[in-house]
Amino acid sequence: MKSNLLEIDNLTLKMDDKTILDRLTLNIWQGHIHAIMGINGAGKSTLANTIMGLNGYRDFAGDIRFQGKSLKELGVDERARLGITLSWQEPARFEGLKVRDFIRASAREKSNDAVNSALKTVGLKPDRYLDRAVDRTLSGGERKKVELASILAMKPRLALLDEPDSGIDIESIQRIFDVVRILRDAGTTVVFITHSMAVLQQAEHGFLLCHGRLVDQGDIKKISRYFEGECMPCDVRDPEMKEKSI
Repeated sequence: MKSNLLEIDNLTLKMDDKTILDRLTLNIWQGHIHAIMGINGAGKSTLANTIMGLNGYRDFAGDIRFQGKSLKELGVDERARLGITLSWQEPARFEGLKVRDFIRASAREKSNDAVNSALKTVGLKPDRYLDRAVDRTLSGGERKKVELASILAMKPRLALLDEPDSGIDIESIQRIFDVVRILRDAGTTVVFITHSMAVLQQAEHGFLLCHGRLVDQGDIKKISRYFEGECMPCDVRDPEMKEKSI
């Protein structure tokens, strides 16, 4: 029996009088790898930012529940303490902060061994990276791996990964997929935010968003039809259906 870790209930979010998320309802099962799909502008990253509770994404209608508890009044730090984390499409830079300190800050175990192990798992040699700064001297791909190492060390309950293949070479993205399975096997529920077929194929269950609405959901074979030009008909994308609905 599948158990819901995260419940999105009739979520509506407007920004500058524009509806970005529109009465969105979906459930994230515990212990699975999910993918939230859709074209640019579908509301995928907005949904991730809203789940995380970032500034500008707190004023919404509906509810978000984590393990049955509403997140609506909780800030980012409080959500992080519950075990929710988000990696951005473009990883942040931290001038002067060393890689070892960045990983240790979020790690459940603060030992050097834990930090070294996380770096090795994502394919970075500790002796080359521990004393590097998390800044522009690291490539986007390197910062993405460092960020993933911090998530490994954190051992969160829920990891939201926004466009994990962005700016990553083929060899590195396969390493990231391997790490995601390690996270899942260790008890972390993973949600990909993506429009990539390669990323979708790593998931077990998918959601298809269009203009902030949930258009379809199901197994990956079903959702992958989106890439074959069979985007599910809806009153947002299909002019004929829109006319019939008026």
